[in-house]
Amino acid sequence: MRSVTYSMGVSLDGYIVGPHGDFDWTEPDEEIFRFVTDEVRGSGVHLMGRRLYETMLYWETADLDHSLDASELEWAAIWKPLPKVVFSRTLSAVQGTARLASGGLAEEIERVRAEPGTGDIAIGGATLAAEAAALGLIDEYRPRVYPVLLGGGIPFFPQHERRVDLELVETRTFTSNVVSLRYRVAR
Repeated sequence: MRSVTYSMGVSLDGYIVGPHGDFDWTEPDEEIFRFVTDEVRGSGVHLMGRRLYETMLYWETADLDHSLDASELEWAAIWKPLPKVVFSRTLSAVQGTARLASGGLAEEIERVRAEPGTGDIAIGGATLAAEAAALGLIDEYRPRVYPVLLGGGIPFFPQHERRVDLELVETRTFTSNVVSLRYRVAR
């Protein structure tokens, strides 16, 4: 069965964006960019909310941007054809290989798992991930921990009153002192 994964950059104190919505501290260097590219290469579909969808729209036409380097063009070549499911109450249409979710999150994950295909079911965005976590749908948490304290913002981990036991699967420390952690939910 395809795993549901949640992977994002996170500050040491647990936030994906700072108190004012800033996330410039997560700009990847070449090593981390390659790592994230490989992670997305292992995805079969990406579930996201409206805000992340709108942020990532650039990559739908990025291959036309002549200022991109080879690694950015590789990312665009992987991202653009990747099927995406967008959860939004305000969008009426989406572009490229994206489709608007027609059901709830649990229904969409069940639908994707039933479809032929391989690769992880990646969840992007803290709000959608919090809903998936509350429903017990996340199989792996993959935070990339940046050496910064933000003091507030949007938390990586959902704030619900439920214990979740995890098994450490992998760690990697990058030259930039970012640490990638991969935890599987113990079931």
